[in-house]
Amino acid sequence: MSLKDFAATLPDFAKDIRLNVGAMLNEPSLNDQRKYGLILACAHGTGHKPLVEAAEAECAPKLSAEAANAARAAAAVMAMNNVYYRFTHLASNQEYAKLPAKLRMNVIGAPGIDKADFELFSLAVSAMNGCGMCIDSHEKVLKAAGVTAEAIQHAARFAAILKAVATIHAATA
Repeated sequence: MSLKDFAATLPDFAKDIRLNVGAMLNEPSLNDQRKYGLILACAHGTGHKPLVEAAEAECAPKLSAEAANAARAAAAVMAMNNVYYRFTHLASNQEYAKLPAKLRMNVIGAPGIDKADFELFSLAVSAMNGCGMCIDSHEKVLKAAGVTAEAIQHAARFAAILKAVATIHAATA
């Protein structure tokens, strides 16, 4: 099932979300790797299996195997990092922020695709997961790589749309 068809199953009260899915799929300012990589990373980031399956079907013909794996890897590593770094940022005791994380995250250094694209996927999942420390870190790398504010904003928008799709579908399916 395509992502648009999946979104069409949302109830009428979520019409705006359905329209936003269509706009996201038709976003002209992102190349296919960025657009579909963001969709796949964010779908995986929701953890909602029916959405993941629809996103996988939508993205399979648009992404190389390396880009698809990088999108999945961004969601996986951010699922871990966003919890840990949000903890170190929010804990009143700053001692935790000084301790080594001791978390394996080699994929960040060698994602198998353009580093800026992987960072964009990671930023989107971090936005979805609400980790300000990770958002700031990824945004800094993206800006240094010359990624525009518009592309970064698209990443956050895609995360918001797909999180809404997952939430509504989980509550009404």
